[in-house]
Amino acid sequence: MPVSGTTVFRNDAVSKVTGRAKYTDDLKFYGMAHAVVVYTGYVRAEHLRVDVDAASASPGVLGVFTAADIPGQICFGQINRDYAMLAQERILCEGDVIALVVAETRAAALAAAPLVKEQADELPPVTDPFEALKPDAPILRPGSAGNTNRINHGRVRKGDAEAVLQGCDLVLDEEFSTQFIEHAYMEPEAGIAVPRPDGVIEIYGSMQHPYSTRRFVSAMLGEPLANVEVYMTPMGGGFGGKDDTAAIVCARAALAARKLNRPVKLTYDRSWSMKESYKRHPYHLHYRVGFDKRGKLRGADIDMVSDSGAYTSVTPWVNWRSTAQCCGPYTADAVRMDIVAATTNNVFTGAMRGFGAPQVNFAVEQLMDMAAEKLGLSPVEIRRINMVKQGDATITGQVLDNHTVSLEAVMDRLLAESSYREKYPSCSRGKGEGDELYGIGFSISYRGASLGAEGMDYCSSIINCQMDGSILLEAAIHENGQGAESVQMMILSEELGVPLSRIRYKRPSTSNIPDGGTTVATRGTIMGGGAVAIAARNLKKLIAETLAEELGGDPSEVVFENDTVSVPLGKSFSWEEAMKAMHLHRVYPYAFGTFQAPHVSWDEELGQGDAYFTFVYSAQAAELTVSRKTGKIKLLSLTAVHDIGRAINRAMVLGQMYGGIAQAVGQALSEDLAVREGRIGNLNLDKYKIPRAKDLPEIKGIIVENPDPTSPTGAKGIGEPALELMAPAIANAVYNATGLRFHNLPITITPEDLK
Repeated sequence: MPVSGTTVFRNDAVSKVTGRAKYTDDLKFYGMAHAVVVYTGYVRAEHLRVDVDAASASPGVLGVFTAADIPGQICFGQINRDYAMLAQERILCEGDVIALVVAETRAAALAAAPLVKEQADELPPVTDPFEALKPDAPILRPGSAGNTNRINHGRVRKGDAEAVLQGCDLVLDEEFSTQFIEHAYMEPEAGIAVPRPDGVIEIYGSMQHPYSTRRFVSAMLGEPLANVEVYMTPMGGGFGGKDDTAAIVCARAALAARKLNRPVKLTYDRSWSMKESYKRHPYHLHYRVGFDKRGKLRGADIDMVSDSGAYTSVTPWVNWRSTAQCCGPYTADAVRMDIVAATTNNVFTGAMRGFGAPQVNFAVEQLMDMAAEKLGLSPVEIRRINMVKQGDATITGQVLDNHTVSLEAVMDRLLAESSYREKYPSCSRGKGEGDELYGIGFSISYRGASLGAEGMDYCSSIINCQMDGSILLEAAIHENGQGAESVQMMILSEELGVPLSRIRYKRPSTSNIPDGGTTVATRGTIMGGGAVAIAARNLKKLIAETLAEELGGDPSEVVFENDTVSVPLGKSFSWEEAMKAMHLHRVYPYAFGTFQAPHVSWDEELGQGDAYFTFVYSAQAAELTVSRKTGKIKLLSLTAVHDIGRAINRAMVLGQMYGGIAQAVGQALSEDLAVREGRIGNLNLDKYKIPRAKDLPEIKGIIVENPDPTSPTGAKGIGEPALELMAPAIANAVYNATGLRFHNLPITITPEDLK
């Protein structure tokens, strides 16, 4: 009963399109109060004093809470505990919350919030990461590790890069920069805390990692983890953005709920979400890359600086991925790469779809086109010369021999699907008659699947079969809106040979299943789906060992297909009969499965080792015109080809491609968080320009499948690879249209530029 590789409706499709799905803000509990946050008026200050008397006396107010009311831990973080749930003594950015106002109604809480008063000694903000890293810069977080504004330092050391560059026929010396990017999920953060009579506090919220939320709430309340039970509600988008801030929102609701002993809801509006939530890291990238006259990349000398903003979040992990992929999908004889992240008084930065790769790809893929032009090669030729192939070693020394390295085939498929070879000679390059300048460009990449050497990587799943043949499925990878639940159900259906209609996905709480890690890093299918497949195989083994004799065969002969359990030349049970037989044997048809990612090793000092256990190979192309009169860029077509290992649900794979590409178009052409002196000037989506449907042309998505032997299902992933390539493809197309090379994002062209 094969279902993988087909298209089926998502298990949550009907509830969402009919409006019946209950998001966090839709939930109501008896006696529920409402909380709102109060933000500081400063960007940087110390000696904070907060006066809540007037707000506390406001009609309908039940309580106003500050850092002094927190019984346990005040500061949190995925790596460093530096993000204050409520500001205590020091203000580090305009998104710092100084108080929580709780009232009978949201309106009453909003009316009281302006009555909270603060006083502090204002200090000049440090908003330039280069200034923050200077030896004489003020330390923004005294007492931090090393008492420095430098959060981390990543590196790659392979050979003598400077010596190799000296011997190259061509050396390019170029700088690039990328911007703050807002996640712009449809649903802002929200959390509800509900105290139970047994002492447990239930948390309901929109989050990517319920177990982080549980840890935050437990530490903040000073209570055991077992006293905190977290339930994920349907999520209106995350893209990496609902980890730290989402957990803190739930923790604030939990503080108020414990203090008042009643349910409390805290729902953000868009301006709060944009002010406080973390963004994509802005990067400054300086590349010196050397080629021989045949076009071979010989050496690279690279410096990067990323702006972490006020807090650490997952900056070291983001920067680590940039380290591992700093030369793109290319081999080189020698590489010296350093990346440093700085603390500033800007909004803080953290996980966002792509996670350190889009910034690097923007530079590397333009450099390849630039080098090709100077060496008299085509963009295709120079990539073919330098790309990783089967058995090659990456710049970190990882030998790619445990899976199909399909990058060349993927690129060739892109060239064919986009008609790149036929269209490339027609590029205007700033010349020609008429208003419209035409260009086409492409880019390629490889992306390490899942977490890799940056963290512990595992996931688990539970399968619980009922006597009537229905099946409950749980997994520790959580639905973010991407369709993970449906994919896991399809995997289980195929493994057991039963129809999808038998399976119900039971969204677990943190008390039901072990922590399987956060839903990030394109790990939903490879890790969550892998755990489901292993649990299903454990279940089949249990059933086969229990029923084989009754079926008239050996356990190794038992077959699960077409909604039956059978032995060839023996008996056959329907699935319902098999489940009843299991119960008659007093064996419960239940299984637990865990997928632990294959071991990888990494040398932090040298930036050498096996960064990931497998890779996704990708190529994307953009075709566009640029108006001489207005500078407006009009996208004509976008093409994407990705080797994802194995497609479980083809429609959802294509949906991930389309969504990722749409976000990449925003990164390339329109999105820019207007941060000036630490303050965000466009705190709503009417001023922050994300692409609309009419801004996007036809998008062609092509799936390439080479099942991965390290994945239990053969699948790898598509969520992040879909986003990380289109910005450089557009930049290359813009150059081929105008003859202008853009080193900074977003790309904006004026008529004066084209004169």
